Amino acid sequence: MNNPTATPADELTPKGKLRLQTWMLTPETVRLFDALTPVDRTLAPRFVGGCVRDALANRPVVDIDIATPLKPEQVIELLTAADIDVLPTGIKHGTVTALVEGRPYEVTTLRVDVMTFGRHAEVKFTDDWKTDAARRDFTINAMSCDMDGNIYDYFGGMEDLRAGMIRFVGDAQRRIHEDVLRILRYFRFLAHFGRGRPDSAAVQACQNAAHELPKLSGERVRSEVLRLLEAQDCATIWRLMLQGGVVTHILPEATDWRSLQRLTELEDRFEVPAFALRRLAALLVVTTEGLKHAVQGLRLSGQQGTQVFAMVKYSSLLGAQTTAVDMHRIVYHHGNDMALSLLLLAAARLGDIPPSALYEAAVSYRPPVFPLTGQDVMNLGVSSGPDVGHLLANVEDWWLSQDLRPGRDACLEKLREAYAQSKAW
Repeated sequence: MNNPTATPADELTPKGKLRLQTWMLTPETVRLFDALTPVDRTLAPRFVGGCVRDALANRPVVDIDIATPLKPEQVIELLTAADIDVLPTGIKHGTVTALVEGRPYEVTTLRVDVMTFGRHAEVKFTDDWKTDAARRDFTINAMSCDMDGNIYDYFGGMEDLRAGMIRFVGDAQRRIHEDVLRILRYFRFLAHFGRGRPDSAAVQACQNAAHELPKLSGERVRSEVLRLLEAQDCATIWRLMLQGGVVTHILPEATDWRSLQRLTELEDRFEVPAFALRRLAALLVVTTEGLKHAVQGLRLSGQQGTQVFAMVKYSSLLGAQTTAVDMHRIVYHHGNDMALSLLLLAAARLGDIPPSALYEAAVSYRPPVFPLTGQDVMNLGVSSGPDVGHLLANVEDWWLSQDLRPGRDACLEKLREAYAQSKAW
């Protein structure tokens, strides 16, 4: 009698072949797969998710995720027998972390989500690869690959990847209801992998559920937004999100997609690496209070918030009147990276191309160290206190106005003049 629950033969057949990758053949990976492959090779583990997708797209593979039909307790037993350290990092959901020569690998038992609660779910384990793939968000993330490079693709992920089409696995509305973060993930993957006209059903489902986005934590929104902004085509996708009302629910201050578009073009022209915070600053058209709201809403770190504040505030001060001397002062105060970001942002907002002299100043200028210290002021008889700082700042302002050129002797002379004037007051 046929087993009514048996997997159809065509679903056991690979749909393609992945050229063997360096990350697949490292001694640590081979050792892990050997440990997790029992005598019955139908129970062998596979690579899943992003590593398969990125390898097929000829993109760098960062995280290696592994799935297995073996139960968690079997995984732990096999790894322990192979003298591989194992940590039950997510045992409730079937995930353990294997440490092979100090390198961590997440190994997760195939599962089906019984009930979902955002990124959390009540699960039961299965040995069916298609059932496990069916719970994943997009077809391009639902592929798996064995150690021989055989690709198993149950939902047309390979074809979608080639076509630049991002589609939900199954019904888009239902998948979003399971986890509203999938709206932002959809647009993030569309920015990185999409080409041509997007899937209308997916876009419509995202727009219909966008009002649910405020339920997400700022940290989760921040992660998706910054990763989206790393994509070359981020401005086109942000415009799509604006048109569909998605941005309104996550970052209403970020509306200037045209400046973002011009910024990415300038980055490409000058071969400047993408920087998500700079691109975020290009989007923001805000008052100081609005900027604070955006930074707090995204739960940016203190350092990230400071960078965004500086980029939004100071880039607005640059324009046609900006000189190389101005850029030298900016580099002195903020460093070369920030100076370049300010220059590109100002040009993007004005629709200009930065003059080569300003670009070179931002990139190549190395400012000297201010020749004086507080001790020089106290050597004149000034007691330690705020007067020392005031006099030093007075001379430093003059030094900056002279394009940071005067040496120590000239600065000491200026200090003596400033000190004499202060006594006369």
